Amino acid sequence: MHVTLRQLNVFEAVARRLSYTRAAEELHLSQPAVSMQIRQLEEVVGLGLFEKLGKRIQLTEAGRELFHYSQAINRQLREAKEVLESLKGLSRGRLKVAVASTVNYFAPQLLAGFSQRYPGVSLHLDVTNREHLVRLLEANDTDLVLMGLPPEDLELESEPFMDNPMVVIAPPGHPLAGAERIPLAQLAAETFVVREPGSGTRIAMERFFDTQGLRLRLGMEMTRNETIKQAVRAGLGLSVVSLHTIELELETRRLRVLDVEGFPLLRKWYLVYRKGKRLSPLAEAFKQFVMNEMNDHGPLL
Repeated sequence: MHVTLRQLNVFEAVARRLSYTRAAEELHLSQPAVSMQIRQLEEVVGLGLFEKLGKRIQLTEAGRELFHYSQAINRQLREAKEVLESLKGLSRGRLKVAVASTVNYFAPQLLAGFSQRYPGVSLHLDVTNREHLVRLLEANDTDLVLMGLPPEDLELESEPFMDNPMVVIAPPGHPLAGAERIPLAQLAAETFVVREPGSGTRIAMERFFDTQGLRLRLGMEMTRNETIKQAVRAGLGLSVVSLHTIELELETRRLRVLDVEGFPLLRKWYLVYRKGKRLSPLAEAFKQFVMNEMNDHGPLL
């Protein structure tokens, strides 16, 4: 097939947006120019790539297959560009880092420190939940991921870079605040505000209590750490969170860490990427920066 990179770029934009108009806006082209590129590509391929359902377009089976390969080709081209740029020195290039939402409490400080060392580098930070991080790793669509326990069903390289202590929190006026060596069984009578199913914090919490033969009373489910802290402050329940997320609340005494048997749960933060992935010199430099900074200074740099 004599497919041009321009045709693949246009196709990838239309397939991702499922809209000729939005793809044209993204690529700074006219809609007729986008349509022409797609028609030429379909002629080369010999198959239809899109079908119209009502006012919307959808990928055909051939379109879905080509979309998969076009994404892979674009990733390879971006990687090649970054490697070639890095051969000119680490004074330029683009680095994509994806982090778990809990990691975002210290990730900006990491990126700021790295940016000061390499001021010409363009940094892209994606803050998201565990489910999306796994999808990014599956698609090899980011340079590096900072997260809790990596998924076991993917072939990954993972290196722990920092402790992640998890604690039980309560509002200051809670009856258990100030108590010592609270038995785990006593928590069974409490309601817990928790993260959504699949989050790293939720998985770690449930695994621990399962090993203790305890079933907690789960109240509200929330997708953001900030919302969970507000809910605990409002008296909606206790929660298990990373100690890194409550520094300000502890300083201002808006939350209390309970002295519970078996806590803090000692977990790790990991730097993760696909096994076999060739890290660009820029990604390798960031990896070493994270390891060195955390070993020397801890999460507050």
